[in-house]
Amino acid sequence: MLQSNLCLAKKRPESFDGRGYVGTLPDLTRNYESAEPQQASPEINKAKDFNSEDEIKPVPRDNPAFVNIILKPDKTSQYVNDLNEFIPILEKIYDLIEEDSNVQIFNAKVYYFNKSADYFRDKYKDKPESQFVSYKRLMELSMHARSIALLRNEAEKYNPYLAYGSSGYIYNPNNITEQLGYLKTEIQQTILILKESN
Repeated sequence: MLQSNLCLAKKRPESFDGRGYVGTLPDLTRNYESAEPQQASPEINKAKDFNSEDEIKPVPRDNPAFVNIILKPDKTSQYVNDLNEFIPILEKIYDLIEEDSNVQIFNAKVYYFNKSADYFRDKYKDKPESQFVSYKRLMELSMHARSIALLRNEAEKYNPYLAYGSSGYIYNPNNITEQLGYLKTEIQQTILILKESN
C-alpha cells in the first residue's frame, strides 16, 4: 500500500496552483442537445383568396354583446361633442384677457371663436338644439366677443388721435378694461354651462 501511494505521488505535478482539474474530462456533448433556440422560419400558409367570404368571418353586428362591448357606441350626442370643442377656445380667450395680451392675438382668437360659432349656428339653427340654453348662450357670447374685438381694434387705431371727451370715451383704456372684465365673466359662465351640458 505504501508503494501505491508513492506511485501516485510521482505521477502528480508538484504544484496544483492555478491549474484547476488536471485529469481528462468525459465527452458530455454526445448525449446533449443545445438549449439555444434554433432559427425557425415562419410558416406561411397562403390564403386562397383573401377577399373570399369563406376565408373571412362576417362581423356579428346583430349580436348585442358584440355591439355593446366591442364597438362601444358613442354615448354622447354630436351636439355635446360640438359644444366640447368650444371649451378650450373659450379658456384660451379667457387666459388672453387675464394676461392682458396684445390686441392682434386677442382678435385672432376671437375671430376663430366667431367662425366656429357661425358654423355651429348654421348647423343647429333649424333643429331642436337651437332652443337649448347652451346654444343661446354661445350665440350671445359670440356677438359680445365680436363687439369687444372690434372695439379694441378701433381703439388701437384711433387712440392716438382722440381726446377722451364725450366722443372719445368709448376708446378710453379704462372703458376697454371694464368691457373685457364683463366679457371675462360671461366666458366663465358660458364655460360652466357648456361643461354642465355633458
